[in-house]
Amino acid sequence: MKKIIIAGANGFLGSNLCTYFGKNGYEVVGLVRKPITNQKNITYHIWDGKSLGKWKNELNGAFAVINLAGRSVDCRYTEKNKAEIFSSRLDSTKVLGKAIESCDIQPSYWLNAASATIYRHSEDKAMTESNGEIGSGFSVEVCQKWENLFFSFDHLKTKLIGLRLSIVLGDDGGVMVPFKRLVLSGLGGKMGSGKQMFSWIHVTDMIRAIELILTNENPSKIYNLAHPQPMTNSELMRKLRRKFGMPFGIPNPIWALELGAILIRTETELIVKSRFVIPENLINQGFEFVVNDI
Repeated sequence: MKKIIIAGANGFLGSNLCTYFGKNGYEVVGLVRKPITNQKNITYHIWDGKSLGKWKNELNGAFAVINLAGRSVDCRYTEKNKAEIFSSRLDSTKVLGKAIESCDIQPSYWLNAASATIYRHSEDKAMTESNGEIGSGFSVEVCQKWENLFFSFDHLKTKLIGLRLSIVLGDDGGVMVPFKRLVLSGLGGKMGSGKQMFSWIHVTDMIRAIELILTNENPSKIYNLAHPQPMTNSELMRKLRRKFGMPFGIPNPIWALELGAILIRTETELIVKSRFVIPENLINQGFEFVVNDI
């Protein structure tokens, strides 16, 4: 059985990856901060995301390492929270690199999470891996430092692949939970101008894309994990209202979003930034999406 190490295995994305690979012929080792009961083909190890421990022995001879560790950005950008967002991503990436360096037999692949928010706010131009324009601001700075640190390990024998994730959707977590609450409370109208683009991918296709990458002997350096048909926020909210049987949705102007963000301890950037991302590399490598209607 090929062994896959998944860091951040207790989150929405990590737990779905563990379940899928554990059921499909892989030996899975999940790195988590709190104890989780082992399952068939899935073993969990405690780590702190910054220090080497016994868990590093699992990487020797492993097939792949997938790093999804990082503090949620769904918070107010206080200095304390910003420091934790940086450190959780950079520390986990750095310690995994050190662990791989110490392996007698280094893993074949190391996939490190990144974010499609690295691209600029765009309502007019699709951002691909080849022509995407890098943005500015705190979130972009996080993404740049994260990727720069990751690719500084290019001296390894391991193949390094950065995953620029769009919004990952699924029934059991992610952003669908707060979106559903908004719609059912009657506040599911357009947010801000409603013209900002919403790039998304279903968790099923995210997993399938990662599996495809792990079969490629010459993978691309960067992959946008996003569906090739993003939509505007207005269209997204209209589809959600229809799905949940809500005949109306009160629009949310910027001032209301800013007030609401303060109340629920988050940032409006997560809603109003236009992420117009296209998965050029996946498409060119023959990937076919199975979930095409949001």
